[in-house]
Amino acid sequence: MTGSGRRLTQQDIARMTGVSQTTVSLVLNGRADGEVRISPETRDRVLQVIRETGYVADPAARGLAERRNRIYGVFTYEAVFPAEGADFYHPFLVGIEECAEEAGCDLLLFTSAKVEQGERRRIFSGESRIRLADGCVLLGRTIDPDDLSRLLTDGIPFVSVGRRDDAGGPVPYVGADYPPTVRALVERAAALGHRRMAYVGAGKGAESFADRLRGFTEGVAATGVEGLHLTTADGLFDSGATVVFAEELADGVAIVEMARARGLDVPRDLSILALGASTRPVSTDIDFTGFRIPRREMGRRAVELLTGVLERGGVPQELLACELVEGSTLAPVPDTDRTSGPRT
Repeated sequence: MTGSGRRLTQQDIARMTGVSQTTVSLVLNGRADGEVRISPETRDRVLQVIRETGYVADPAARGLAERRNRIYGVFTYEAVFPAEGADFYHPFLVGIEECAEEAGCDLLLFTSAKVEQGERRRIFSGESRIRLADGCVLLGRTIDPDDLSRLLTDGIPFVSVGRRDDAGGPVPYVGADYPPTVRALVERAAALGHRRMAYVGAGKGAESFADRLRGFTEGVAATGVEGLHLTTADGLFDSGATVVFAEELADGVAIVEMARARGLDVPRDLSILALGASTRPVSTDIDFTGFRIPRREMGRRAVELLTGVLERGGVPQELLACELVEGSTLAPVPDTDRTSGPRT
């Protein structure tokens, strides 16, 4: 601030250092200009005056000059802060926050869209302020395809956390690479003698569910075992399956409880694999065999990819590997049971 209380400007800094305002601007923004050479001495002098005066760039003016506000939006299709949902979304948000901080950007969480039955239905509404941000990171198991189509049509920069099908054009995303991970689990179960396997879950709707089922189907075909797809656990214990792939961890917990109620031991009588973290409230101390979704890294990469879209354009699409988890719910099939299914 000046002695009169007026905010210092770049012109003031230029006058105090005896350089042009263009030079001050280039020093402030850490950029070089092909037509302006700034000596180390000049740069140091400008930076010293900035430190001594406590000059802070006007964010509105800086945003106009750069055509960016250095604000990244985050739109979540599910409420992410209630305690029962925090465990799943928290790592994504941590990664997003960490990377935004490193990039010198603020985050704006869009919450004006009403939550109905635990979900925000649409990004665009009469109160939508999505254009306040330079670009947006989208979070949610399912994302409205009409929203994606409009984001693409309107040219609004965004990156989805989670693989998305085309929506009138390719969608920029960073997702988890589910198919090879699930295939690896099928192969491991087959190597332990399991010849009849069941997949329990929708296997459709959200792309992440479809990708899990695709990995299971490919794994079954590659190993020559028999695979069943059950949308619920109804009929599971009469199916003859010796290993169950639960699409949701919460379903895996429920199946363990159902098995124990029938006097079955997990994993001696029935092996159960959980395909990732639960998006539904569940409390368990069961050490499931399965895999870990790289949620924190996905959040970080979403911000990094969004920065790239803002600077260079393009439609980045990345899939990150999941980490297999050994757990204690997968066991070899006893020789006497290899064709008989779980004991009931």
